[in-house]
Amino acid sequence: MTSEDPQVSPVSHTPEAEAPAAAAPVVLQGPKAFTLALAVIVADQISKFWILGSVFPAACQPFVATPAYYTPCSIPVFGPLNLSMVWNQGVSFGLFRGEADWVRWVLVAFSLGVAVALGVWARRIERPLLGAAIGLIMGGAIGNLIDRVRLGAVADFLDLQALYFPWVFNIADSAITVGVVLLLLDSLRRDVKP
Repeated sequence: MTSEDPQVSPVSHTPEAEAPAAAAPVVLQGPKAFTLALAVIVADQISKFWILGSVFPAACQPFVATPAYYTPCSIPVFGPLNLSMVWNQGVSFGLFRGEADWVRWVLVAFSLGVAVALGVWARRIERPLLGAAIGLIMGGAIGNLIDRVRLGAVADFLDLQALYFPWVFNIADSAITVGVVLLLLDSLRRDVKP
């Protein structure tokens, strides 16, 4: 080397000298949760319109689609699945059943409060499993809320009692149940940050 050559300092390749890796961008799950909730509401309400408007009136005479004129009806579908009409005046799977009209409106207010709280929470969720859980629960709560307002009770019709499952339920109830299971799974597998 000559005196005119610039001095080159050695480059360190130790981990401390490298630039820190960029953090992965945060993807909020709110839009996915709201989309899933909307899909549950649509599937639930379409199934109830179909069951109450076509299936039971064609198979069970006389049939009136209102809790005030309850007509017991059960249609075998295949294997352990039956379609059995039950008007649920309680919460999911008939829990906390109440005949008085004020109970209906308390449950409407409670369902609306739950749906709003879940909607606020969904806007901040970053974990996909938690977003799916909240979307399912929110959609199920709103699906059953629509029945309470429109019909006075929730229309339940999926019957698996041949499998010793004692409740008749609907798509909204199923979404709530699957959502709660996913919520529990998410809480068990959530990463613990130091």
